[in-house]
Amino acid sequence: MLRKVLVVDDDKIWLLFIKKKMDEYKKAFSTLTAEDGLDAVEKLKKNVISLVVTDMQMPRMDGLALLAHLSEHYPDISVIVVTAHSTPKSKMAVLESGAAGYIEKPFEVEALAEKIMSVFKKESDGGILQTIPLEMFIQLIEMEQKTCTIRVVNKSSGENGVLFFRNGELLDARIANINGKLAAYKIFAWNNVTLSIQDACAVNDKRIDEDLQAILFDAMRLKDEVDDVETQDLEKNEAETTKSEPHEAPVENIDNVEKPAVKAKPHEVPIEDMVRSRLEQITGDRNILKDIYKDSSWNDLVIQSSRIGKIFEAGALKCLYIDRGKSTDYIILPGKENLTISINPESPRDRILQALSE
Repeated sequence: MLRKVLVVDDDKIWLLFIKKKMDEYKKAFSTLTAEDGLDAVEKLKKNVISLVVTDMQMPRMDGLALLAHLSEHYPDISVIVVTAHSTPKSKMAVLESGAAGYIEKPFEVEALAEKIMSVFKKESDGGILQTIPLEMFIQLIEMEQKTCTIRVVNKSSGENGVLFFRNGELLDARIANINGKLAAYKIFAWNNVTLSIQDACAVNDKRIDEDLQAILFDAMRLKDEVDDVETQDLEKNEAETTKSEPHEAPVENIDNVEKPAVKAKPHEVPIEDMVRSRLEQITGDRNILKDIYKDSSWNDLVIQSSRIGKIFEAGALKCLYIDRGKSTDYIILPGKENLTISINPESPRDRILQALSE
């Protein structure tokens, strides 16, 4: 069956032009058009759509609201985002967040057709993430500098959360009686959600001062940690249920049974001391390490480096080495709180990085 592409934009002249130009690709796919999100919703009801190309700025129902509708009712449909607001950082963020494609105005129709064909090819190869995650909406709101209120429902737990944006800036978040950054962390970490978007923001005071990208990064990291713990607990429970119960002989007098000694919990060594000790072991020189401390000022660099690593499939970011050409070099160890290590530039860099990455 021939695939259908729905192109959504409020510029009627442009839609007529693109419909005519797309006829050149009618052997690969057919093209429908819609003048805004509401028109698109009606077209989706009456047609089997394979891909949606949508602008962000539209009357009545804009691109973000349409994306929320697609995520809720048509999670199998891929989306190409069209926007006039773009930076390399925002483009990377949107693509990593789940958009099948991204194109910036102005563009050639041929370029859009190539993206559509590329999406269809990736789908046939199993390489497209269809369901649109919350993170992608957040990135687009920041890109489009949108003022809105997003109401989020966690399908798994039934919890309700609210995010308040003004000009693309996150002002506040709320879950029940929890406000601010903590509420934002919890909402961003939800996996299975439904969204509703209101084109207004009743909040004026800014209660969240941190950079939005840093909050998203920390929330995703916390979610990964929770997922790992839940997986480990599940595996442990499965192992315990499949393990046969050992046969125990009856004990007449429990007081005469020798009880095993209770092992004392080992004293937790601060991470700073562990790193300091490790560096001294591999270098044999105490003068290499200048200082070690927790520092959030490197968050943006850690976020961007992690994203670059994902693009090149380099695995999880373990550490960053920063050479400023001065009297001090820095090593950043990503974590819940980034650990910064300042060292002598003449230190054996390769050995140190290898040791810290293990």
